[in-house]
Amino acid sequence: MGVKQYKPTTPSRRHMSTATFEEITKDFPEKRLLVPLRKSGGRNARGRVTSRHRGGGHKRMIRLVDFKRDRRDVAASVLAVEYDPNRSARLALLEYPDGERRYILAPKELSVGAQVTAGEKAEVTPGNALPLSLIPLGTFVHNIELEEGHGGQIVRSAGTAAQLLAKESGLATLRLPSGEIRMVREGCYATVGQIGNEDHEAISLGKAGRSRWLGRRPHTRGVAMNPHDHPHGGGEGKSGQGNPHPVSPWGWQTKGFRTRHRRKLSSRYLVKRRP
Repeated sequence: MGVKQYKPTTPSRRHMSTATFEEITKDFPEKRLLVPLRKSGGRNARGRVTSRHRGGGHKRMIRLVDFKRDRRDVAASVLAVEYDPNRSARLALLEYPDGERRYILAPKELSVGAQVTAGEKAEVTPGNALPLSLIPLGTFVHNIELEEGHGGQIVRSAGTAAQLLAKESGLATLRLPSGEIRMVREGCYATVGQIGNEDHEAISLGKAGRSRWLGRRPHTRGVAMNPHDHPHGGGEGKSGQGNPHPVSPWGWQTKGFRTRHRRKLSSRYLVKRRP
């Protein structure tokens, strides 16, 4: 995967870059694995905005991705690598011997024609899913379960991978992409390898319109508002945000303020918080 830079024919083109999509081998998704995406505009069931600056964007279809990898000890062949508009990672289309097809997150080294397996008998190769208890120390993994049988919940974005550091007393210690070190039960499944499309973070949108295509609406700065609209508002000219700041529109601290609950049950599995 590479990044394509444009000649500065317009101001927006000057800093714009896109993916080359050279790893994509199939242009159209599998129809049987599509579900329509109903957009909420950031609103909850009551119609109130709970996630601001969302709305519009291009129409999308959800790809049904197999995060559980619950078809065990059956080898599947990789038919294609596809684009998914709902995530930064690419998808690999698998076909099982009985004709069933499923999507999985495409690891970095996985290519069309390769064989992948999920189960305790699987080899430790990219794309195979195994329990953490059977994966050697130092291996990089992704799509990791937090509860056995719940399916992969963490390390699912482009270019990410967690490293298996230790195993003791039925718990496996992982270093996550954020720098956090946490423990997970050894019976939880994880997929071997690093997720592909690692150049995704180098892409520059270049213009506001590309954000709108993605469903991101404009974000107005608090210092540009009036005092009754935001705690940062008011003042003559560019007067800054004042003290004690920065805060959210509702007065909550927004930088350096820990939002994790002190008595959260899963905190006992945390070895080291992310920086």
